Amino acid sequence: MELKDAILELLRRAATDLPPDIENALKKAYEREDEGTPAKAVFKTILKNVELARKQSTPICQDTGSLIFYIDFPIGDEEQKYRKAIAEAAEEATKKQYLRPNAVNPITGKNSGTNVGINHPYIHFHQWDKSEVRIRLLLKGGGSENVGTQYKLPDASLKAGRDLKGIRKVIIDAVLKAQGKGCSPGTLGIGIGGDRVTSYILSKEQFFRKMGERHPEKEIAELELSLYEELNQLGIGPMGFGGKTTVLDVFIDYQHRHPATFYVAISYNCWAFRRKTLTIKNGEVSYDD
Repeated sequence: MELKDAILELLRRAATDLPPDIENALKKAYEREDEGTPAKAVFKTILKNVELARKQSTPICQDTGSLIFYIDFPIGDEEQKYRKAIAEAAEEATKKQYLRPNAVNPITGKNSGTNVGINHPYIHFHQWDKSEVRIRLLLKGGGSENVGTQYKLPDASLKAGRDLKGIRKVIIDAVLKAQGKGCSPGTLGIGIGGDRVTSYILSKEQFFRKMGERHPEKEIAELELSLYEELNQLGIGPMGFGGKTTVLDVFIDYQHRHPATFYVAISYNCWAFRRKTLTIKNGEVSYDD
């Protein structure tokens, strides 16, 4: 299979086939809600939508998102061939209507119509010692992106200091402000430390963790679990209609920072949490969620 065709199939799968761990989390959320409530009805509609999208190979959501690729490739391999194949695959996926045209020039307001533009798709390259290639794809919706945010600690308005208590306060504040606008229930990716750019990068990388996958350090894992419990007690619920599930999971990681700065970046992913992975090993192509 040509590289372009393999990436085209990756795009199709990501846009139309919700990963099973996300779908299972939505099913559990449906079971938790009381009969006759708006939340129960919303989850029923969401799950039916997931089923139909997979069966008919049509997009799960009308907003097929920004295309964010993470490519791990062997030493000596060339970036340019991946850039070319991704651009060609994105254009064809748009023609086939796996993707909605989402690349807009911010100066002219013109949509390229192909999902290809300056820094779109965005590609993170990482060279590793393995002989195989791993291409991870995140389709990041615009509505959920709009409710993502970043805090600079200390935050006097929230009485949030540079510690785990302060981090907890700003995360809860972010979800309260988002309400249902990010197409809740959402999944949170949290990046602590770094600078303004790298804290956001770290936060989005958390979306490649599976539901229930905890941080290896006990203190961070406990913070993830306690936040999951607290945020689901807010009563915001699916699409802001109220209910027992406001977030599906919380993923946190950290990195070293400059002594003068302390950033907490909060990326929010909607219920249509679309990610897929393509691996090329010994010429064989395989896909995973």
